[in-house]
Amino acid sequence: MVAFGKKLKERSIEEWQEYYINYKLMKKKVKQYGRQIEVGSLDRRHVLKDFSRMLDHQIEKISLFMLEQQGLLSSRLQKLRECHDALQDEPDISQISNLREAYRSVGQDLLQLLVFIDTNAIGIRKILKKFDKRFGYRFTNYYVKTRADHPYSQLQQVFKHVGLGAVVGAISRNLHELQNNQGSFLSIYDQPVVPLQDPVVDSIKNAVDRLTRSTNFLNFMAQHALIMQDEDLLIHEDQADQEEGRYHFMSLLLNLANTFLYMVNTYIIVPTADDYSMSLGAAATVCGVVIGAMAVAQLFSSVYFSAWSNKSYFKPLIFSSIVLFVGNLVYALAYDFNSLALLLIGRLFCGFGSARAVNRRYISDCVPLKIRMQASAGFVSASALGMACGPALAGLLQTNFKIYNLTFNQDTLPGWVMAVAWLMYLVWLAISFVEPARDPEEVHTSQESNSADQDGNMEKGITKQLLLAQEETEHDDEDDCDGSEESAEDSRKPANSFVAAYKLLTPSVKVQLLIYFMLKYAMEILLSESSVVTTYYFGWSMSSVSIFLFCLGLTVLPVNLVVGSYISNMFEDRQILLASEIMVCVGILLSFHVVVPYTVPQYVISGFIMFVSAEVLEGVNLSLLSRVMSSRLSRGTYNGGLLSTEAGTIARVIADATITVAGFLGQSMLLNVTLLPSLIICVGSIVATCFTFNSLY
Repeated sequence: MVAFGKKLKERSIEEWQEYYINYKLMKKKVKQYGRQIEVGSLDRRHVLKDFSRMLDHQIEKISLFMLEQQGLLSSRLQKLRECHDALQDEPDISQISNLREAYRSVGQDLLQLLVFIDTNAIGIRKILKKFDKRFGYRFTNYYVKTRADHPYSQLQQVFKHVGLGAVVGAISRNLHELQNNQGSFLSIYDQPVVPLQDPVVDSIKNAVDRLTRSTNFLNFMAQHALIMQDEDLLIHEDQADQEEGRYHFMSLLLNLANTFLYMVNTYIIVPTADDYSMSLGAAATVCGVVIGAMAVAQLFSSVYFSAWSNKSYFKPLIFSSIVLFVGNLVYALAYDFNSLALLLIGRLFCGFGSARAVNRRYISDCVPLKIRMQASAGFVSASALGMACGPALAGLLQTNFKIYNLTFNQDTLPGWVMAVAWLMYLVWLAISFVEPARDPEEVHTSQESNSADQDGNMEKGITKQLLLAQEETEHDDEDDCDGSEESAEDSRKPANSFVAAYKLLTPSVKVQLLIYFMLKYAMEILLSESSVVTTYYFGWSMSSVSIFLFCLGLTVLPVNLVVGSYISNMFEDRQILLASEIMVCVGILLSFHVVVPYTVPQYVISGFIMFVSAEVLEGVNLSLLSRVMSSRLSRGTYNGGLLSTEAGTIARVIADATITVAGFLGQSMLLNVTLLPSLIICVGSIVATCFTFNSLY
């Protein structure tokens, strides 16, 4: 990996040298701060103030030069416009050709300006990251929030490339008019889908796309997908071209369909699991084990699917579909065999077929950068829709009949329906999926070890503005020293075991994994015991439970839309994080049965508060994780995404086991006994959050 200082020097335009960010000076200043703090000659407040002032000056220099260059380009375009108007009355082929070349010349200069902006944007990101890493202040979040939202923001000039759109539009429109369009009354605005065949315009468009990806605020929705991109991709076009060649729309659609079906499969049995358990002679609370069996198996499937996706995407998906087909078939047949063991085996098989790691890996590896955000948002939407549709579909399967001694009722139909769905998916997959081509080096690497770039993108939050690009690697420090290539390479090696991955976790990351564990535990308790609790207290039918769970699932997308569009722009992530934790705690407290009688409004309102707050908390928590987790956990089999997934899955397993164990105390005690651990873990996470963020800020 080439150090950014060298990249900056290589990409710099000589005559503009003085207007680039003085990365070398800022880097030396960071070192100087470190030495002064060590000897006690500077305090934290002075360092923050001085560094902020210096960075403000650098950004002001960049933005004012940008405005000056935009003015020069605009003046040239204005003069060309006058020449263009003169040619309307007396067309001259040679003059038209000269005018086209003049517009192309402006386009080439605009390209230089775009590269200038992109280079400085990366430099600003990197120096902020270096400062945070050296002092642990998490200064980046504060700086972006205070500068980007200010009405006189100069940072917006750089990161929103204000005014360049008009210049791009003027060049594109005039070249379109001059290129074989004499006598036509149509413009690019009348035919927006017709591409302009001009290499300069194509280059400008590609440069603007790269810059937009580098600096744009991303949709909060995609934080749940946790798919990040490598900042080097913003510099190297050949990698982007390679991704274009590997991308296949139908294959992406198949991965999203797999995500949707798996979430439906997970939640379709929740309304009927207690009834199914009782029909096989077990207690209603055994539903916790039935539901949790899938999560137990997923603890193992996440690991081998993560490793398998280093070599192939098609084979893991085929295997997943077959295992899920068999698992649902066994689940449905357990009724006629009157076997609780078969019921649990069926759910275990379903868990062993969890290919969500493959779905996320495909998006991070094969989907081009320009649509990766939409693909990751699609992943979130598919998951949320599946979560809502599962219980809703169960509510529709209200029938009872037999065919050749096979029973089809509300307990077995979820298994039969999902078995048919996975069989149809398997056929579609075999016909339509295209295995992406892999480079020989990539194949060799995957054979030598179970590591591959970008696997950790699964469970890492996608951030905003300066925090968009992938958490810059620990190898960034190579700018600061002349270490050997071997040691630099070692610093980028992914973890090769859970123990090695755990050793890379900082205290703040451990706290955020605790938060993730807590919210998954609380949500699983709410969802898995809903059928037993509502039947005991309110006498709800299976249809009523299905409607309740369906309504909970429907809140995911609108809640994230509100948070992403409004709340995240008004408050810092850590403030939203703490507020969400407190609201989850409030929801848990309101759910306790301490007043007789226990009412439907109390249960429904407290459930919605808990669930919605947990959804908000999940997005913000994963977003923060992406900024504090070691870059070595962004690659390989044992990546940060796998750690987050395992933390959440373990929480679900423990929650489902808690429901079954609490059932031995009687259904009257079930609600309070299962909520008590949720409350303890939630309070503990709030205390840990306050302590951690106070030490960081």
